[in-house]
Amino acid sequence: MKKLLLSLLISGTTILGFAQGNTRKQELGKYKGLAMTPPMGWNSWNTFATNIDEKLVKETADIMVSSGMAAAGYNYIVLDDGWMTKERDENGDLIPDPVKFPSGMKAIIDYVHSKGLKFGLYNCAGTHTCAGYPGTRGYEYQDARFYAKLGIDFLKYDWCNTAGITAKEAYNTMSNALKVAGRPIVFSLCEWGDNQPWEWGEPVGNLWRISGDIYPCFDCEFKHPENWSSWGFMKIVEMRKDIRKYSGPDHWNDFDMMEVGNEMTTIEDRSHFAMWCMMASPLIAGNDFRKMKPETLAILTNKNLIAVNQDKLGIQGFKLTVEDGVEVWVKPLSDGAWAITFLNRTELPKKINFDWKKNPIKDVDFGYEADFNKNIFKIKDLWKNKEAGTTKKNFTADIVAHDVITLRLYSTD
Repeated sequence: MKKLLLSLLISGTTILGFAQGNTRKQELGKYKGLAMTPPMGWNSWNTFATNIDEKLVKETADIMVSSGMAAAGYNYIVLDDGWMTKERDENGDLIPDPVKFPSGMKAIIDYVHSKGLKFGLYNCAGTHTCAGYPGTRGYEYQDARFYAKLGIDFLKYDWCNTAGITAKEAYNTMSNALKVAGRPIVFSLCEWGDNQPWEWGEPVGNLWRISGDIYPCFDCEFKHPENWSSWGFMKIVEMRKDIRKYSGPDHWNDFDMMEVGNEMTTIEDRSHFAMWCMMASPLIAGNDFRKMKPETLAILTNKNLIAVNQDKLGIQGFKLTVEDGVEVWVKPLSDGAWAITFLNRTELPKKINFDWKKNPIKDVDFGYEADFNKNIFKIKDLWKNKEAGTTKKNFTADIVAHDVITLRLYSTD
């Protein structure tokens, strides 16, 4: 019977929602059109874990505006795990921690909104969150109403403590609950990619995680004592480079929150940011804005790279070729332009001598092509913010270990 009901859930537009015990008439699917470009913002988890409070939120919101990050496009402040108490109230409602948030969560949300920003919260599909706080299982519609009443704009929905339920069913239930609650809320599926959310997530959420957690390193695997791994940013890129056809406007492959400004070198931070832009990933910062160095801010607010990420085509880039350990990644852009990133994957400095005419681009997933024997493109270096010739000549440059050079090719017509 459950399989039959799930089939109706997938194929119909108005159904009875029985998933995880909910029984009410509802419209299937997410609020559409809330994330036509990859969402940009900040999330508390990477730096603060559950050590969050209203002072941190207000200071982060203030700096997001005063630093120019909001003007660059960052507009979501998302509180991750640990914002609530360990028990629900007598009515079953979640309780924002009164010690961490003495003014109340609504007052904090109103403060963020007063800055022209948007606000998000975290919860989990299971009985408890990953940090042991109350999960949403069995409370989907009640929690959705709670979020709508608070006035949040974004929900990150994790996948801990979910024995006995299926991901597709659980995320459909919460998606429908948010829809019934009546407030447009961006729905972020944090399912870690274990159940291939890219194959079923488009009608359910606006973005979905595609891997386990990120770790602040270039290309490592960090093994936790509890027998799970976190991944360097290039490990994540390689892990999911072949699912690009599933990503696009309002249904993004989420490569995880960024580690720019967290323990890596400035060169690695730059490469990390460039690859998130090339992959059309949501750009969710995870550093402490209060301690942010000027070079970190410069990376996060590079308008040329952000334009690549936010390009209206919304196409995830792909690896074109590798020459002597230097990878060449390409991304089609609107108006016939291309973003090109040279990434030195090795531990040694390299020399680039790239012959455009020998490396035509063919995007087999989306049908875009560039033949440099037939068409000449102008070149702009997006990090240096200056013109760099045309594709008539080979592109030559020196590139140090783990660094990137990102170019924009555009028509000379």
